Amino acid sequence: MAWTADQPLIALVDVHKSFGKTEVLKGITFSVAKGEVICVIGPSGSGKSTLLRCINALVPIDRGSIKVEGQEVNDPALDKLALRRKVGMVFQQYNLFPHKTALQNVMMAPIQVLKQDRKEVEERAHRLLRKVRLQDKASSYPGELSGGQQQRVAIARSLAMNPDVMLFDEVTAALDPETKKEVLVTIRELAEEGMTCLLVTHEMGFAREVAHRIHFTDGGRIIESGPPEEFFAKAKDPRTRQFLSQIL
Repeated sequence: MAWTADQPLIALVDVHKSFGKTEVLKGITFSVAKGEVICVIGPSGSGKSTLLRCINALVPIDRGSIKVEGQEVNDPALDKLALRRKVGMVFQQYNLFPHKTALQNVMMAPIQVLKQDRKEVEERAHRLLRKVRLQDKASSYPGELSGGQQQRVAIARSLAMNPDVMLFDEVTAALDPETKKEVLVTIRELAEEGMTCLLVTHEMGFAREVAHRIHFTDGGRIIESGPPEEFFAKAKDPRTRQFLSQIL
């Protein structure tokens, strides 16, 4: 069965994950359609980051199913590199190579992993740096860039693989308000261009603005879901209301 665009790009069904005796995910089920922006919010330690890592096969699940474009992520025969070409991921830590320039950081994977032509990759890398408004920083090293600039290079690096979906794991958590805004603007533009995005975020204003749906997790479960206007104005579950009252 080939995957078609009218099916969910990502589909999670009853996903469970424990670390030792600690159950972190206790039966997570939701899907992400092509072009959709989904925000996952909730208190720290509610399994949000683990969830993203499971989708990208960085962490194996104990039971349940995660499919990306119809391919079971938990299949032992899965080609993880092929999966990660489709699923870009940007972490809270930028993980840039300190001894390589911004441009070289963006170019590395397409050349080394995809074996693409250097000249074409370089042209695309310049385009991507322009897209994240860092065209004038191509020859700067990570140590010469602000946190927000490094994070935008990390986004450009992820986009260089031409992914079908982008996962963002609290990408603004370590940034000050000004640089945070630059990064959020970049993500908003991607979302507006139709990139499928799944974000774990504490930025409620941003979630309200860009998300098609919001999932609130607590204790490894999805407690409440809905479109932003409904979610923020009419949250039904008392835990959701309490969480929102603390941060809004």
